[in-house]
Amino acid sequence: MKQYIAIFIGGALGALLRFELSTHIHSSSFPAATFLENAAGSLLLGLITGYFIIQAKRPLLTAFFGTGFCGGFTTMSTFAKETVFLLQSSPAAAFCYAAATLFAGLALAYAGIFCGRRIALRSAGKGHETS
Repeated sequence: MKQYIAIFIGGALGALLRFELSTHIHSSSFPAATFLENAAGSLLLGLITGYFIIQAKRPLLTAFFGTGFCGGFTTMSTFAKETVFLLQSSPAAAFCYAAATLFAGLALAYAGIFCGRRIALRSAGKGHETS
């Protein structure tokens, strides 16, 4: 039950932050807010994943940040809708947006996993040095 509550609270906070960013970032030709939200969410989920690959599993934190916050913050459905709208006005822009979103998401998730693992290894090493 605790994991459900963690996911609920994390998802609500992620969705609220996405809404706030979307209301402050305006672009008529490129869906910048959705692009930035999905890119940042990919990086954050990568960091969380990389960290918890090394460090002891923390189911509540993983549920809160991973499934909850990142799930509420990122948005596949808005990305798909915006791509369809771009297709109607400019197929080239739609292709560039979709390709850039996919590339950025994968690259930032990879970078996040790499950095998260390094952070976890460094903090694990510091814990052993003081023992």
